[in-house]
Amino acid sequence: MNRIGLAMNQTRLRGVLMLVFILIIVGTTACGGNEKDATPIDPNHEKEVKLVGYLIGEAPKGMPQVLQAINEKLKRDINATIELNYIGWGDAASKYPLVLASGQDVDFIFAAEWIYYVSEATRGSLYPLSRELLEKYMPRHMKNMPPEALEAAKVNGTPYMIPTSSPDTMVNVALFRKDVMEKAGMTGITKFSEIEPYLAEIKKSYPGMTPLNLDSRYDLPVPFSYLLSEKFAWSSAPIDSGDPLAEGVAVDMEDPTGTMHSMIEEPMLGYQKEAARIMKDWYDKGYINRNPYANSIRSKDNFCNGKSGIAFGNSIDTQNVFMTCKEQGIDIYPFPLLYPSGKASKVSLLNNGAAIASSSKNPERAMEALDLLMDDPSYAYLAYYGIEGINYVFTPDGRIGLPEGVTSETNTYPPDAAGFWFVNKNLFKPMANWTDSYTALQEQIRPLVEAVPYRNFFFNSAEVKSEIANMKNVSTQYAQSIYIGAVDNVDAALDTLSVHLKKAGIDKVKTEVQKQGDEYLARQSKR
Repeated sequence: MNRIGLAMNQTRLRGVLMLVFILIIVGTTACGGNEKDATPIDPNHEKEVKLVGYLIGEAPKGMPQVLQAINEKLKRDINATIELNYIGWGDAASKYPLVLASGQDVDFIFAAEWIYYVSEATRGSLYPLSRELLEKYMPRHMKNMPPEALEAAKVNGTPYMIPTSSPDTMVNVALFRKDVMEKAGMTGITKFSEIEPYLAEIKKSYPGMTPLNLDSRYDLPVPFSYLLSEKFAWSSAPIDSGDPLAEGVAVDMEDPTGTMHSMIEEPMLGYQKEAARIMKDWYDKGYINRNPYANSIRSKDNFCNGKSGIAFGNSIDTQNVFMTCKEQGIDIYPFPLLYPSGKASKVSLLNNGAAIASSSKNPERAMEALDLLMDDPSYAYLAYYGIEGINYVFTPDGRIGLPEGVTSETNTYPPDAAGFWFVNKNLFKPMANWTDSYTALQEQIRPLVEAVPYRNFFFNSAEVKSEIANMKNVSTQYAQSIYIGAVDNVDAALDTLSVHLKKAGIDKVKTEVQKQGDEYLARQSKR
């Protein structure tokens, strides 16, 4: 071949190669090579969907910006966006079942054993899952989740919930101010029933502060519950309903025999009378706000600003309280809620999780979105900590800190505040601004939590749901005033409560709870 022919062939070859290169570039861009402009290549993602989700609590101020960032990522990754709604603490008992029963659009919802998981699964409100289904649509999560968690989530042989990958190590805590304790002559606290010097000092010396400033959503039954816990290993709520505001059936969580107790029979009745007398004494002395029913602000949100003398929460959701108070020069004394044995129960494997609604039109896409939110680090950090550079930064030593000029009080998206409690917390770096007292609390509780016989027992209320509903109504009318001490006569108030609970069917509920509890312990003994 002569030099002219060779040059012509080389020119043609370059043209063909250039055309091929252009086609490759165009094809790659159309199929997702450019992340910003791409559409998903998965044919199952061709149609964009809006997923409607529900969490518990209330949205932080920075939620719109965080949700926008989450949706931008979801749109690129699975061609979906999320519309997020919240069920307030005070509305959970009525609104949570209503959301699932109403037939309205809902794709996923926060789920946990303490918020009606078993009853909603039994009612058919939740989408049935399987290991195969979750491995297909939630591969990240299934790789990280303890395998026994899915087994624990089974209701009548089928799981209806996706438990978190990282079960929390936590206990309930009451937070006290060290400066007030020092003024009251207190160096420490060993029993909640012995805190009156602290309450009296606040009443005497801090006119703008209510010693026990309880809200209607979370705090109202908590001091009463703390007093009960001095007598037996109380789980903070009846085992039949899981509702801390209700009366029902209780079990000593450390009792290997699993004997169930009606709360209006001995020894529970005697324990309640002792706790109620202390609460009445405190209420009569003005240590408790007159009308917790009208207060919607939790004590932990009123603590650092000097309006509440004690903050109630748990060792995870109070971390921002420690940091905010430190910024204001307030040192905290944490008092963990322990059993009489000095131990506390490990939290249930189902303490945090999510479920797909049975009415969801896009269950597979909802699972894919949850897989990213729960176990992809970039999503988990967004959902839990917010936007990097605005709500958090990484410090030079690799910890999580606050951006310059942002404080714990001014942060629009505090950690753990948005209700995404089910994300995989094992993905996170430690916090840089944990206080010494908070770090000491974490170290204190770690060796104290234990696996108790009823840790993963969940009552199926299908056979007694009307009785439990009646007991809830009775509790609202007759028990909650006892919890805060707003009664004229403790014995008379508990006698009236007992009469109405018996009419509501508490004895039938106790029989059914004992039956299921015995069956659970029998299954456990065979493992």
